[in-house]
Amino acid sequence: MLSSFFSPLRFGILFALLVVLIWRWLPRWMRALALVPLLACVLMTLPWVANAMIGWQEGRSAVSESCLQSPPHAVVVLSGGTTRQPTDETDFSALGESSLRRLIGAVDRLRQQPDARLVISGGSTVYGVGEGALMRAFAERLGVAGENTMLENASHSTWQNAQFVRALEPALPSRIWLVTSAAHMPRSRYAFEQAGFEVCAWPVDARYTRANSVGYYLPSSDALEKSDAVLHEWFGEAAYRLGWFRSLTRNPWASVDGR
Repeated sequence: MLSSFFSPLRFGILFALLVVLIWRWLPRWMRALALVPLLACVLMTLPWVANAMIGWQEGRSAVSESCLQSPPHAVVVLSGGTTRQPTDETDFSALGESSLRRLIGAVDRLRQQPDARLVISGGSTVYGVGEGALMRAFAERLGVAGENTMLENASHSTWQNAQFVRALEPALPSRIWLVTSAAHMPRSRYAFEQAGFEVCAWPVDARYTRANSVGYYLPSSDALEKSDAVLHEWFGEAAYRLGWFRSLTRNPWASVDGR
């Protein structure tokens, strides 16, 4: 997705390196101020800090009881990226972990509602084959009938997911299930509500873990990844609410080669 380039933690680490390089030339007050983001970067490598952050983020989108009692008849699932170049649309192992978990969660929801329609949104073609096309083929392999599936394959961001799904023909009902990673759900929900949908959240791919060893209190790369994901969601949601990045929305009917 387009927004994956914007990693707050990545820029924080670059800032930290810059501070180290020019440390000797900084006045004392500026050194003290620069230590704050440096300390924050260190703290976010600790699993207990990262899991506190992601636990709060994931807890913002619980499944509504009213949605379970009167479920929508459209299940919209957002793609979550690929890990390498797929050889064709049946090379399912190229799908990223988030894409697989989201799709499996959507298919599980469909099995509870056989009359519902599956809508897959996501059109990144970084590796030539779109994420959405891979997910649609995998959904069929999992038993979802092709005629029961719609594909939106032009979007490159969460905001575009919402806008382009809204523009699909035939039009979807305004009330939908939205399936995406639990941490990604608050930003996605806001985007889809702004596109005119009434969203029933179906969060999957939860990443929160409780303390299970002394390693929970020691730095780890997994903690850094979780912290980065949460910061990305916080900054992304704030940007959407402030109206940033919306100008990046493109014509959903433009050809893939012509974009």
